[in-house]
Amino acid sequence: MTILRQKLIDEIEIRGLSRNTEKNYVGALYRLARHYHRAPDQISDDELKQYLLHLLRQRQLGASTLIGVVSALRFFYQHVLQRSTQAIEEALPRMKKPRQLPRVYSQQELVRLFQVKRNPKHRAMLLTAYGAGLRVSELCHLRVEDILGDRGQIRVAQGKGRKDRYTVLSPKLRSELQIYWRRCRPTDWLFPSPVKPDCPVTVTTAQNIFRQAVQAAGLPSHDGIHSLRHSFATHLMEAEVPLPVIQRLLGHRSLASTSRYLYVRREILAQLQGPLEGIDLTALRQTSV
Repeated sequence: MTILRQKLIDEIEIRGLSRNTEKNYVGALYRLARHYHRAPDQISDDELKQYLLHLLRQRQLGASTLIGVVSALRFFYQHVLQRSTQAIEEALPRMKKPRQLPRVYSQQELVRLFQVKRNPKHRAMLLTAYGAGLRVSELCHLRVEDILGDRGQIRVAQGKGRKDRYTVLSPKLRSELQIYWRRCRPTDWLFPSPVKPDCPVTVTTAQNIFRQAVQAAGLPSHDGIHSLRHSFATHLMEAEVPLPVIQRLLGHRSLASTSRYLYVRREILAQLQGPLEGIDLTALRQTSV
């Protein structure tokens, strides 16, 4: 499989896809070959479909995971093996992703979450994830030089889709990061690995820090550490920040991705009055009598 693996990597790199995409695609191909104990170019279209059914029924993988597997395999069979588009469509149909509203924390819940973390590094990581609306991989790969205090910005280098962008650095977050820096003195990576200081902290470590914090605070885990990014976007929306501004801060390619934060939270909805409340029904009641 080594030759096919290298061909896959070549196709990924020539299109400028991210390292994370490369890792996911190569991993999906490896698991397919291991399942059938054969090289991927020896696996038939019918076997590909049966593999997806196995992941769905026996492994009971979620829709998002299956969509990722299908994307990886479609890319390989289209660009590396150059199978026909019709054959790929039949063997690897696209699954419709269920539309789910993001689950967020209230600001009161976030106070509880941040208070349980006494470790200054862990506290700073959670505050930065929420305060700047970062993906976990972006959080882990921040460098000290990315904190632009004089401009009130954080530079996100090579975020999703290999795109650089700037996001907000509020005065409170800047102050918290200054406290963290004075205590821990990071030199290159803002949040270095505790095991290898010359490397960034891993995504798994960041997720574990979040999971421990929500357990200690007695809060639901929601969508993991990504819930802090959801909360960032939702709270900006409630503060009436324009949607295109939020889109740029989040690094969304499409405005449609950002528009899902337009939903109204239940506690706000409960306080609203319907339009019927503005109509005087007194005359209607008198007529009915």
